[in-house]
This record gives sequence, C-alpha cells and structure tokens, in this order.
Amino acid sequence: MQQDPPGMAPEDLSHAGSVVDKAIEYMIEQQIAPISIASALLGGALGLLARTMDDRAVAGVLRNALASVEAGELAEARQQPPQA
Repeated sequence: MQQDPPGMAPEDLSHAGSVVDKAIEYMIEQQIAPISIASALLGGALGLLARTMDDRAVAGVLRNALASVEAGELAEARQQPPQA
C-alpha cells in the first residue's frame, strides 16, 4: 500500500477514499466495533475485486497488501496523526 504524495492520487481514487472515510466515521459514530467495520469493508472490497478481476489478479492485490504489512507500512500509518 504505497501512499501517493498529496495531490498525486487519481481523482476517482481520492473521491472513493473520501466516501469510504465518511462511511467509517459514520459507523464509528454508530458505535459499530472497529473489527466489524473493517471486516465489512474487506468483505465488500473482496467481493468487488472478485466481480471485476480473475482470481490470479485478486491474489496479486492481496500479496501486495500483505507485503505492505510485512514491510511495516501500517505501523508507519499508526504513528501519523489522523487526517482531517
């Protein structure tokens, strides 16, 4: 999950990210457990990938995500202040 520099993400990706961020904020306000939120988002993302890519491509996306975790990129994100 290499993060693009500010202003460098494709417009539709930035828009989709903003929508997801708002949905997460709403679910947190509704006191939905973070693991439930994350599980629902992951399930939805996997469902979308399955409808738009073959299994090999989905596996590649998942391998890239796992590599990001193993490289410590999520740990770096936890140390950054939340974006407003």
